[in-house]
Amino acid sequence: MPGPDIQKMTVPGVRQLQPYLPGKPTEELERELGIQSIIKMASNENPLGPPARVRQIIAEQTHGLARYPDDSGFQFKSALAAYLGVDAGQITFGNGSSQVLELVVRAFVQPGERVVMSEYAFVVYSLAAQAVDADLVVVPAKNWAHDLETMAASVDANTRVVFIANPNNPTGTWIDCVALEAFLKRMPDHVVTVVDEAYFEYVDDADFPDAVALLRRWPGLIATRTFSKIYALAGLRIGYAVASSGITEVLNRVRQPFNVNSLGLVAASEALTETEFVQHSRRINKAGMVQLCQGFQKLGLEYIPSKGNFISVDVGGPAEAVYERLLRQGVIVRPVANYGMPQHLRITIGLEQENDQALTALETALAR
Repeated sequence: MPGPDIQKMTVPGVRQLQPYLPGKPTEELERELGIQSIIKMASNENPLGPPARVRQIIAEQTHGLARYPDDSGFQFKSALAAYLGVDAGQITFGNGSSQVLELVVRAFVQPGERVVMSEYAFVVYSLAAQAVDADLVVVPAKNWAHDLETMAASVDANTRVVFIANPNNPTGTWIDCVALEAFLKRMPDHVVTVVDEAYFEYVDDADFPDAVALLRRWPGLIATRTFSKIYALAGLRIGYAVASSGITEVLNRVRQPFNVNSLGLVAASEALTETEFVQHSRRINKAGMVQLCQGFQKLGLEYIPSKGNFISVDVGGPAEAVYERLLRQGVIVRPVANYGMPQHLRITIGLEQENDQALTALETALAR
């Protein structure tokens, strides 16, 4: 007896989706190749790991794992609101900021309505838009970066959401204050502009915009951030959006209850106080960025200047083959052909020894 026609049953927008492919886990490489000494530089994680006090807080809270977390996240939300200088009613939590990005599309985009994003931008934007059968417009990048002029021109009466990543993943490119504010001035009232600031804390340039600070002037703006990057809590999945109280109220209608866990809430609350850790992480990242860039230059490789904790390098040919050779040397990086960058590898900034190991392995991989 024939079974159901699954494809016919599937929602139209979902039929065209390809699953998100994360960086290869170290455990998988150990199983496949039997390699024990592995460095992972594929998922833009903080190589330092969480601060000692955060790890201690997590250990102290395990007695409460049989209970559901506080769905409102009252204590952490209050601390985060005070830290950001906003009202607690402007914050929406997510299971990582990726979930918040999806909530925005679910809340504001109907089938056939337009979502605008840049070429080479974070793939979750397109996945969320395609899942609801939106009219997705991907604007060609300019020098690997968002072409804000053309993106603004692509906004029409049918547009509901525009995504801007700053800095952008996987290119590491960025937008300054003047350019972002000029773009926001052109946005009509029926459009929600999302500025994804997952790597915000890695940047300390004076002309780099703070989307949270811009909320007072732009009520259609949403800023998203995460504790997965510089705060080193990727495994606990804590992200958030900051927006007007009206937008926040709508996002919380589609947010599932208990979407963030109790350990993540207490860990993130403590992480907010770890200012020296954040500064140290930023210093390590800057030094590592210089180290990798100098290494690429010695190898004669071109790379895209980055403001994140990663950098994309052009290996001069199909990157998948180089990626596989690196795996066999115990170095996990990220091929980004799925972003339309078949010659690039995205490499997360590691500790000094890890960066050295990656560069040595890359030289070997390129020599074959």
